[in-house]
Amino acid sequence: MERVVRNEAEMEALGATLAADLGAGSVLALVGGLGAGKTRMVKGLARAAGFGGEVTSPTFSLLHEYRGGSLPVFHFDLYRLKESDELLSIGWDEILDDQGIVIVEWADLFPDLLPPETRWLDFEVLPDGGRRVTAR
Repeated sequence: MERVVRNEAEMEALGATLAADLGAGSVLALVGGLGAGKTRMVKGLARAAGFGGEVTSPTFSLLHEYRGGSLPVFHFDLYRLKESDELLSIGWDEILDDQGIVIVEWADLFPDLLPPETRWLDFEVLPDGGRRVTAR
């Protein structure tokens, strides 16, 4: 899959489309620079999964949990982590076992901690302001 999105609404719509293909135990790894649209895509995905609250980047808290929909969504941001032990100490393994949808921004920082069936998406900012999202 490769998709070019031109605005925030299209990025959220992409998240909603992706949500339809994810089930309990799914892990989605997001890779891309600051402002590439990762969190915006998660907003659409969480809404499509039935979460009605606010979706924000977990840059400072490392993890946001979105519950109340069909499945819990666990939204990680690894940008500020220096070592994998920091992720393990907040219950990474237990969350993977929780049978929700796990979404990891900056997943390329600790790829060895992700399960083999992880789906990877690369986000690229285009010169015209759009974004390209490519599945690996």
